[in-house]
Amino acid sequence: MAAKDYYETLGVPKSASADEIKKAYRRLARKHHPDAGGAEEKFKEVGEAYEVLSDKEKRSQYDQYGAYFGGNPPPGPGAGQGYPGGGFPGGQQYQNVDLGDLGDLFGSVFSGGGGFGGMGGAPRSAAQRGRDLTYEVSLTFDEALSGLSTKVDVQRTENCAVCHGSGAAPGTNPVTCPVCKGTGHTAQGQGLFSVSRPCNRCGGSGRIVETPCSTCRGKGKVVKVKPVTVQIPAGVTDGGKIRFKGKGEPGVGGGPSGDLYVVTKIKPHPYYSRDGADVVLELPITIAEAALGAQLEVPTPDGRIKIKVAPGTQDGKVYKLPGKGASRLKGSGRGDMRVRIKVVVPHDLDAEEKELLKRFASARGASDRLREHL
Repeated sequence: MAAKDYYETLGVPKSASADEIKKAYRRLARKHHPDAGGAEEKFKEVGEAYEVLSDKEKRSQYDQYGAYFGGNPPPGPGAGQGYPGGGFPGGQQYQNVDLGDLGDLFGSVFSGGGGFGGMGGAPRSAAQRGRDLTYEVSLTFDEALSGLSTKVDVQRTENCAVCHGSGAAPGTNPVTCPVCKGTGHTAQGQGLFSVSRPCNRCGGSGRIVETPCSTCRGKGKVVKVKPVTVQIPAGVTDGGKIRFKGKGEPGVGGGPSGDLYVVTKIKPHPYYSRDGADVVLELPITIAEAALGAQLEVPTPDGRIKIKVAPGTQDGKVYKLPGKGASRLKGSGRGDMRVRIKVVVPHDLDAEEKELLKRFASARGASDRLREHL
């Protein structure tokens, strides 16, 4: 027969220490346990390998007999002596695995928290946190700057007002599931390799509704649309997410409610844009204003103010107006407003304007002088 390489099964070398073998087993047992979505056959192979290699005497025998260890004696006189019933000494297989602290390891995997094999017997906790909800709110640019209070129509699942979430008709109560005895899970298999499964009869709740509520049809929940007032803070950005704790779906069995997340979608502004907490404005000016300088009126979120454009201002020049931007969500104060100059070159000159520009060009000299550095 083909040899069972227990060292290969656990992924350790033949020189591995007992501690290394135990660590390898714990890792693989967690990975392949059926309750964690693993394959039961692989889980058994890992358990068999650990049973042998974790025992000093059995490991020594395995290292000596290899493929003939465990009920497959080598040919010749005296074959199989000392192995009554085949298998390990005493005819016992997989009965003495030292689990150590594996009960804690599998605590999050086994239903009911009863430790290995799902043999805890304690009822499954019914308390569950409610589901989080996410909704999008559309805002104008100005609303995002100033903030506002608005209502969001939230569709969420709530406890039935008739049965108060029990699912049972008024005057009746759910009863303990006769199959799982209220634990919400059943064990399959025996001994070390018994695994816990949600109870098919009650779906894992541990309770049976014999007379369902006519309003929620025994579910204990109904879907409702409820307006929720939310406060959008000043300074929110496009795509920002605001959390409103406890505004999501109600919890189950006394569990806390979930949260409501509002995602802000900001409509474009005709001339403003945002860069974090800064508001950016592109200000078009004429060639004459750029060359001669000018005092111009500029719109800001707080109203119109005047700025002085210096003579000889170049295209792309930025003027900063401190504190005229959006509120900072983190920290205090406001961002700045940045006014970016855009020099507009006319493309529809009349005859008089062309003549004036020609006289200007003649007075300034050849244009090659501007490109001497190139």
